[in-house]
This record gives sequence, structure tokens and C-alpha cells, in this order.
Amino acid sequence: MRPTDGCGPVAGTRLDAAVIWRNRALRLLDHVPLPIAVVEFGGRILIVNRAMAAEFGVLPGQLRDRRILEYFSLRDSTTLQALADAVRLHRRSQYPARVSWTPVDGGERHGEMTVDLVADTPEQTPNLLLSLRALDEPPARPAAETAGPGAGASPIEARILAAAARGATTARIAKEIGLTADGVNYHLARLARRWQLPNRTALVARAYALGVLVPGAWPPEVAGPG
Repeated sequence: MRPTDGCGPVAGTRLDAAVIWRNRALRLLDHVPLPIAVVEFGGRILIVNRAMAAEFGVLPGQLRDRRILEYFSLRDSTTLQALADAVRLHRRSQYPARVSWTPVDGGERHGEMTVDLVADTPEQTPNLLLSLRALDEPPARPAAETAGPGAGASPIEARILAAAARGATTARIAKEIGLTADGVNYHLARLARRWQLPNRTALVARAYALGVLVPGAWPPEVAGPG
């Protein structure tokens, strides 16, 4: 029999020990009430804890390999540039990002995502450790987000609506925009809840009525600010 340390078998190699402690850390992560995710720098989700998965009514494993921006909308376009600069300069500071999302029970929520860059060595491209804090009151949006004909839909939602307006399939929209098919459906379902509409046809009609899409243009175009 292998010796134990009171918490399970003692590893015979450093690799064994690393795996054991990694698994213990992941189990502890699941007990943290704060929603947490570990994401590749390119945005692919590696792991989430139960609190993060619960925001969307799924199990943690169901979010693996999905893209984090399928679920959260950034409210500050400078965040991505700051992260890119941090990687280039080998910085490891924390970066706050204002985000919004639609939880499983509906109704848009707002909060702050704290982003930590984590890697074993400075030379490695880091992963992102994300922790989410919901805010009691939605933050005031910049004028560029609240004014103009595109109000009511995020940029990625507007692109999805434009593609849907010309009859593109979910698979085609996903390929064009760089999402998964589930990600496209998530954004459409989010819009349907927000606008209280039953289907894709109604969403497209509402997008034209709100000025999200340019009236009379073919192929359909997203309206610019103004």
C-alpha cells in the first residue's frame, strides 16, 4: 500500500503531487461563493466554479471550451488593449472590467470582472483568472453606449441581427462572427427576453424599428452611431 498524509495517498513523484494539489485546489474553488473562471488569453473557457455556472443555470463542465464573451458584454473597450499590453510587457497586475450579462432568471445584470494574469513563467502567454462581482445598481453608461440608433443592442448582438435579417442560419452566423452556435442562440435568447419577443423574425423587425439596422439597406447593415 502507498503511504498516506491523512488526506489521501502520498504521490511518488513531483508530477503526482502536482496533480493531487491541483485537484484539491479545484475542489476548493467550487466552494467559493464568488463566481470565478479561468480562461485562455484568447477567450476559451478552461474551468469555472459552481457559482459562475449557476449564473447561467448550467453545470461547470458545460461551459468548458466556450468563449467567455458569449456570456459577458464588455462595457469598456480599453480593457482588451490593457490586457494585450500587459502580456507584451510581462506585467501581472489586476485589471478591472465593467461587464453586463443575462443570468438564468432573466433581466440584465451589471458588475465588475477582476482579471488576473496567471502563468508559471513570465515568458508564457498567461491565462486569465476572472472573478465576478455584481453591482447593486447598474453603472452609468458612457454617452456612446446610450445614445444613437444602435441603443438597445450590443455590437455583437447587432451583427447577429444583421446576419439573421438576410436569412443566415445559426451555423453561418456563428462562423462569420467567431462564436459557437450555442453562443449565437444565447445572444438571440437574451435579446428575446430583453425585448419580450417570441422569435427571430420579431427580433429582426424590432431591430429595424429601433434603428439597430439601417432601413432600406441590402444586404442588411448595422447602423453606426449618430
